[in-house]
Amino acid sequence: MRIAIDAMGGDHAPKSTVEGALAAAKEWSDIELILVGRKEELEPLLKEAPANITLHHAEEVIEAEDEPTRAVKRKKDASMVVAGRLVHDGLADAMISAGNTGALMTTGLFVVGRMEGIKRPALAPMIPTLDGRGVLALDLGANMDSKPEYLAQFAVMGSIYRRKVHGLENPRVGLLNVGTEPGKGNELTKAAYPLLEGLPINFVGNVEARDVLTGACDVLVCDGFAGNILLKSLEGTAGALFSLLKQEFTKSLKNKLAAAVLMPSMRGLKQMMDYKAHGGAPLLGLGGLVLKAHGSSDGEAFMNAVRQAREAVKAKLNESIAEEISREQVEQ
Repeated sequence: MRIAIDAMGGDHAPKSTVEGALAAAKEWSDIELILVGRKEELEPLLKEAPANITLHHAEEVIEAEDEPTRAVKRKKDASMVVAGRLVHDGLADAMISAGNTGALMTTGLFVVGRMEGIKRPALAPMIPTLDGRGVLALDLGANMDSKPEYLAQFAVMGSIYRRKVHGLENPRVGLLNVGTEPGKGNELTKAAYPLLEGLPINFVGNVEARDVLTGACDVLVCDGFAGNILLKSLEGTAGALFSLLKQEFTKSLKNKLAAAVLMPSMRGLKQMMDYKAHGGAPLLGLGGLVLKAHGSSDGEAFMNAVRQAREAVKAKLNESIAEEISREQVEQ
């Protein structure tokens, strides 16, 4: 399988993207990684690259501060756009980028293209949970405004992802809401609830934000506005908590000694909550597989993003989603 990597996207690119690609190429011999970007910057980093890494030159780069739609339209030779074109043209089975999130969504919509029957694609990152299973949350930023039927499709795509990629036989699907009762919420969630009830999924009802980390569901459905606020709140809380713990552990000699004893457990906790372990968030509902890696991804995070893309391609994720959506349209 061939996976295109936007080698110029991300805070630490191209060093981090190349490091991740090298590690992944050595780990899995059944993949071909296509690094898309400026050859003059990439070639010096690839002096001992294995045979399953190739370069595809792209002169331009979409920067973090670029306006997404304008950048994708004007920078047709940008590494992100070229990687998307490789997927669209069937020259790559998936693409990964840690670049401008809005630009990647625009690339997904206008370069890769939407899957037939899908009304809106959804950004679906994994959120770590205390039980270790994690929860796939969608949408967490691709659509600020949603309709009930969009949430229904998010539920189907998320359920298929957890079955196909993570091997969960009957994933529990929850609807993010302000209460667990069916009549709770705004007009969107009230209208979406009966639609999710009628789907061939394991719908467990409304889930409150406070229960997400305790493993109340395996798939969490929400609109992009509420979902992005949830994600940023969790990231901010985790960061603040670890900062507070660091301050406390360095206040006195007694605290430092306690920290030395607790450090192995604290490292395990931090690793469990670390985005690097998950690699990237798929944009579900596109005609090809597109993964968004965290902007500050290092080599380890990129390697895990490649692993994630490899697993999704092997599981025929996109084909399964297309088949399910097509079946629903026939039944309707």
